[in-house]
Parts: sequence; C-alpha cells; structure tokens
Amino acid sequence: MEVIETIDALRKARARFGQLGLVPTMGYLHEGHLSLVRLARADCTATAASIFVNPTQFSPHEDLSRYPRDLERDLSLLRAEGVDLVFVPSVAEMYPEDFATYVEVGGVTEMLEGAARPVHFRGVATIVCKLFTIIQPDRAYFGQKDAQQTIVVRKMARDLNLPVEVVVGPTVREPDGLAMSSRNAYLTSEQREAAPVLYQALTTTQRRYANGERDGEALRATLRDVLASEPLAEPEYVSAADPLTLRELDIIGSNGVLLSLAVRIGLTRLIDNILIET
Repeated sequence: MEVIETIDALRKARARFGQLGLVPTMGYLHEGHLSLVRLARADCTATAASIFVNPTQFSPHEDLSRYPRDLERDLSLLRAEGVDLVFVPSVAEMYPEDFATYVEVGGVTEMLEGAARPVHFRGVATIVCKLFTIIQPDRAYFGQKDAQQTIVVRKMARDLNLPVEVVVGPTVREPDGLAMSSRNAYLTSEQREAAPVLYQALTTTQRRYANGERDGEALRATLRDVLASEPLAEPEYVSAADPLTLRELDIIGSNGVLLSLAVRIGLTRLIDNILIET
C-alpha cells in the first residue's frame, strides 16, 4: 500500500493503475468506510482512499479542531483491506495560501444540511471536485448515511461532466440501529444509550408509510413524536422530501420519499435517513 502526501506524487502513482475506485474519507475510519472499500475492491482493479479533514466544510462554530483523528489506525485498517493507494495531503497542499476558487452546487444544497450549515456543501463540492481531478478515479464511493451529500456530488459530477461514476453504499449500523459515524465517539455512555432514537423515529415512520400513509406532514409529525420521547434528543430538522430535489412533500408520489433528520444529543450532532422507493 502506497501512502502519498503530495499531489504530484499521487498523479505519478495513479499512472501505474488502470480502473481505480476511490473512497474519500475524513479519517477515523469505521465499518461504514470499510464497507465502501470492499465495494470498490469488488468493482475495480485497484482501490484508493483519501484521508483529509476538510476545513472548508466546517463553519467557524463547528467541531474542526476536535474532529477525531487517528492516522496510524486508519492506515492499518486500509492496509488490511488491501487498498493500493492512500492520499493523505496536508491542508497547505490542498489549499495553498492564495487559494480562491470554490465549487457551488445550486438547488439541492439549499435545504436540510445546507440550511443548517451554510458553507458546508460549498466545501464538500470543492474538495470532492479537487480529489476527482487529482486522483482521476473511474468510480467513487459514498455512504447513504450522508444522503444529501451523495445527491450533491452526483449533481456536481453530472453538471461539470466529470468522468466518474458515483456509487452509493448502504448505511452501516450498530446492532441497536445507530448509524456508524466518526462523531459517535463524542457521545457519553448516557448519550449513546439515547442515540438510537434517530433510527427508531425513521423506522416507525417507515412502518407508517408501509401501512398506507402518504401525507408528508403526517410522516414528519411521526418523526417528531418519536424524537420527543427521548429527553436528550434535540431535533434540528425532520424531513419527508423528494429523493431527487429534496423539496418537502405534501403528498408522497411516484419518486418515493427520503426520510431524514438531524438531532443534537448533548454537544453531538447526528444525522440519519431512510430512502423509501416505490
């Protein structure tokens, strides 16, 4: 496994490989990331991962400085999975002092995470576009847990005619349903016991849909009601939206519905979703 820190060295190494699958990460890897690595290995002749805590997707009040990091552990996990290349650039390598160009994706960035975190998707789109340009993967792998991110990245790749297929892997969960996330490490034991309420809210609402409910506000009310049963849960938003446009739905139609939510438990902000397809 080659561990590469500079763009020039990465481009030289890339030339030695044919079909390449890329798993972009911010590190502190868990089974969700590794499941994407396995998808990439199954699909492609070579596999790359990137580890970069991207400062441009964090607002000033967010958790950039305390975001969990453990590079040696991450590299050990990737080595065990048979990854061929790992790109671990510095902030200065990706954003030199005179950097002034950003990628803005319209429409699908304006609600949900975009409304709650105004600079977030500009930072995500910029760093993913840079990684696609530098590494030139044939396929790139993202997790369904960050549903809005996958929609944004697919739109960016399509709008900019980037020659990469964006593949979305399923959300990987703990036995009690909590979606795996690097931020779960922030939770105290009491908060960790409360955190599965996100998945409980989603699955309860999914069952209501399966029983015939098609009113969007009724589904959002179910999400809110289940979250209200947990005193530690402080919802930022609940959503029953069109899976393509992310606009809130009055009536669920032929596109199905993306149920999603963002909840603070203590100081930790958790997100989760379930996609219901028709």
